[in-house]
Amino acid sequence: MSRYEALAPFYDALTGDVPYEALAAWYAARLQERPRPVRTVLDLACGTGGLTLPLAKLGYETIAVDAAPDMLAVLADKALETPGIVRPLILCQELPWLDLYGTVDACVCCLDGMNYLPPDDLPELFSRLHLFLEPDGLLAFDFHRPERLRSLDGQTFVDEREDLLCLWRAAFDETEMCLVYGMDIFRREGALWSREQEEHAEYAHGPEALKQALAAAGFVHIRLWEDGPQHQLGRLFLTAENTPH
Repeated sequence: MSRYEALAPFYDALTGDVPYEALAAWYAARLQERPRPVRTVLDLACGTGGLTLPLAKLGYETIAVDAAPDMLAVLADKALETPGIVRPLILCQELPWLDLYGTVDACVCCLDGMNYLPPDDLPELFSRLHLFLEPDGLLAFDFHRPERLRSLDGQTFVDEREDLLCLWRAAFDETEMCLVYGMDIFRREGALWSREQEEHAEYAHGPEALKQALAAAGFVHIRLWEDGPQHQLGRLFLTAENTPH
């Protein structure tokens, strides 16, 4: 699957309708509810920093992790242009092989980053998060209902700008339980257009399976939230507390 090489320079422009402010406010509220102050926050599958930078603006020290170097390069540029923040520590890592230098107070994962991991990779990631989160540290992430991913089977979407066109086609694979979507990205270059292609997959994780995997890794007080941002589009949220290592 692609690493967002072609999409990275245009990702922010093409996701202008994503309610980043509402998502950031939701996650920030969960952090502020903790019994002791949260200082360090790990942002998994951070992309171009749609959640990382708002958290940094609120005063959190952030660690931004993603497997796509081109997306992280965009985040690095944006961080340099954001005044008054502690700049994120940016790490290019595969999530199942997460490796930090120490522990953090909380971990978040926004915009269905967990859906990009096949089911077999989740136990390893949750085990590593159990290791790198402080005892009583918070893990919070969102994901799509399996029904939502199935509903996109056969759908085609077009996003058009003056010098950019993105054609998005989706197909749900019942064998692999994942939504595979391909994108054709057309860019105007003078009088001509160039074309690049990417393919991605999002896996259907049911809430109960995620809860069981979290509990097996050592997390407790696991809570499903069904009324967060974009809940009408099938987005669910899970929060869980870590136990001592």
